[in-house]
Amino acid sequence: MAAQREPNSLLREAIDAAGCTYEALSRDVRRIAAENGEILQTNKSAISHWVNGIRTPSGRAGQYLAEALSRRTERVITQAEIGLSADDAAGEPTEADPVLAVTDLGRADVERHRFLAIAAFTVAGVTMPLGYDHQATARMLRVRTGTSVVGPEDVDVVRQITAAFSAADERLGGGHGLTTVAAYLADTAAPMLRSRFPSEALRRTAFGAVAELAYLAGWKHHDLGQEGAAQRYYQVGYQLACEADPHGHAAWMMRALAHQALSLKQPHHCVDLVEGALRRGLGHVDSQTEALLHITHARAYAAVNERPLAARALLAAQDALLRDCGPQPGYSRVSGPAIGTVASHTARTLTDLADHKGTEQQHRDALVRWDPEKYKRVHALTHADLGDSLAAQARADEAVAAWSQALALMAGMTSERTRKAITSIRSTLAVYQRRRVPGAADLAHRAREALA
Repeated sequence: MAAQREPNSLLREAIDAAGCTYEALSRDVRRIAAENGEILQTNKSAISHWVNGIRTPSGRAGQYLAEALSRRTERVITQAEIGLSADDAAGEPTEADPVLAVTDLGRADVERHRFLAIAAFTVAGVTMPLGYDHQATARMLRVRTGTSVVGPEDVDVVRQITAAFSAADERLGGGHGLTTVAAYLADTAAPMLRSRFPSEALRRTAFGAVAELAYLAGWKHHDLGQEGAAQRYYQVGYQLACEADPHGHAAWMMRALAHQALSLKQPHHCVDLVEGALRRGLGHVDSQTEALLHITHARAYAAVNERPLAARALLAAQDALLRDCGPQPGYSRVSGPAIGTVASHTARTLTDLADHKGTEQQHRDALVRWDPEKYKRVHALTHADLGDSLAAQARADEAVAAWSQALALMAGMTSERTRKAITSIRSTLAVYQRRRVPGAADLAHRAREALA
């Protein structure tokens, strides 16, 4: 780490404006690093050294520091504003053309994985769709069209590959096939969008197919805990979706960005984002997709403790499920049966509202809606969440049984989400061991082995 000649007055002023202690800020930095798959040992002494110019943040610590201060002050604070030089490789989107942007992302995944891996999830990035100028991008894309012609069979192959890797992802985790997906996206799928199409309908279909593949790449990074990379793919997937369908598909990608932020317990802007998605989508999507938008709305409200509004959105999701309005498009079918997804996210909403009995029932309902072979990871994570809701009700024996089933299903998966689920139960298992709850000691041993 390079030494500074003078104290960093800009950083000191930003911390003062945020009104937090060095200890609290260091905790924020560690938490944001963990969101992005990195374990840091940042403490209050490190913050003091950065402020006093003794050292400067190394690696991605500067990004995490800027993000921590952004969250504290509820406005975007860049590294430059706190006296740090931001590396161009930080992963911030600079390419206005989404076709070039998704090509660059895919190539970075394959050739320079570290280049993409240093991207950090930002709360400000959640709002990207709210200020996006689709019309300007659309005009630019049409000017840059090439001479080769693409037919329906080319687009069909993209969809087939996306479907195959989506299915494998559910059984084996996000780490399985990520490089292959990224390579195909960069080398074949994205360049196809530069071609000419025999009809406007096929052009839209092609952009939609590549947007779905970009979503899959983002989902795989999310499953691996690489949240900055996931956010970049979701953002460019949204841009591509606007070319395919600025109503339904674009609304779905807005939901994806909100869903990621809610999963990270960063609800800032999520209500605005999902309301924007509903404005775009309602009247243009089928009832199943509408239900999925409403349930994300409910989660966003619950996350900011707006209980009556969360309850209203839950009812809207259930009402939409009861209607049979049009076929469900491929972009929203990727999340599995809508009725199962609504049950699962209703459970998460009720968890935020501290309704553990309701949470338990919704997790049980979700389990019967998902094919256990096709959606193995969903079953594993749902069993883990079910165990949490049982533990919250002081039903230790049942919690151990649910967690044991989750661990059995997680075997062989390359997924950071499953690892986090295993890690989260260990403190409760330690209590259960002391109380000699049957099966707790064996499960704790299996959890240690799974994490080793």
